[in-house]
Amino acid sequence: MAKRTRYAEYKDAYANYKFELSDEGILFMQCHTDGGPLHWEWSSHDAMADAFADVGGDREIKVVIHTGTGDTYNHSWGKPVTDSGKPVYNAYNDAEGVAIMDEKGWYGRMLLENLLAIDVPMIAAVNGPCSMHSEVPLLMDVVLASEDAWFQDLSHFPRGMVPGDGQHVVWPALVGPSRARYLLFTGYKLEAKEAREWGVVHEVLPKDQLLDRAWEIARYMAMRPPIALRNTRHLLTQNLKRAFLNELDHGLQAEMWAQRQFFPFGAGMQAIDRPWDQQPWSD
Repeated sequence: MAKRTRYAEYKDAYANYKFELSDEGILFMQCHTDGGPLHWEWSSHDAMADAFADVGGDREIKVVIHTGTGDTYNHSWGKPVTDSGKPVYNAYNDAEGVAIMDEKGWYGRMLLENLLAIDVPMIAAVNGPCSMHSEVPLLMDVVLASEDAWFQDLSHFPRGMVPGDGQHVVWPALVGPSRARYLLFTGYKLEAKEAREWGVVHEVLPKDQLLDRAWEIARYMAMRPPIALRNTRHLLTQNLKRAFLNELDHGLQAEMWAQRQFFPFGAGMQAIDRPWDQQPWSD
C-alpha cells in the first residue's frame, strides 16, 4: 500500500528509473540501465515495485507517462556473474530458495498492486519490443506503441516457467481466454499493428512521434480537475484490482512451485535455449 510521498523524496532514488515532473503536473518515468535499455533483473524488478509505491503516494501529480530507453521497452535480462565475468548459477538449498522466492513473490505482487494504486491516469509509451512483464504497460490507461514494438511473454512458458505473476490475469482480461492461451503457450510475438487490432494498443506511431503524442494526451488530461483525474482512474481500475485479488496469489504460487523443477530457487534469469532437465549449476 502506498504512503504519502512527494516528488523531491523519490526523484533521484532509483538507479533504473528516471523521473521528471513538468509544470503541468505530468510525471515522466523512464526505465533504463546505465542510460540505455532496461535490463530486467532482480534489482530492477524489485525497484520498480518500490518506485510505483512512491508514485502512487504522490498526490501532487496529475498524469504519468511511462516509457523505456533506446530501441527496446523491456526486452533483455541480466545474469549474475562472478569476478571473472562468467555467469554463475546458485544452487540454493530448499530453505534458502523458498525464503528468496517468497520475497520475490511478494515483490511481484507489490509491483502490480502498487501500479494499480496509482490514482492518476497513466500513459504507456512502448518505444520498442516488450517481451517481459508486458502486463506493466498494458495495465495503463492509454497504450501507445512505436511501429517496431511488439509484445511477447518470453520469460515464462518458453523458458519452462508458469506465467503466473500477472500475465495470466492481464492477457485474458484484454484479449479473451482463447487468444491469451495461444499467446502464453506459444510465446507468440504480437506486433504493434496486430496488437491494436486485438485491442491491446490504442495507437501505433512512428518512433520519433511516440513521446510527442504521449505528452499531447497527458497535457489534455492534466487540464482536468485533480479529483476528477484521480476518481476516474480509481473507478476504471476496480475490475483489474478484483481480478488480481482473485488470481494473483494463486498464480505466483503455481509459478514458484513449478520453478523448482527447472531452476535453482532464487537464481537469476536463465537461458531459454537449453533442455528443461539440464541443471545449469552442474555445468
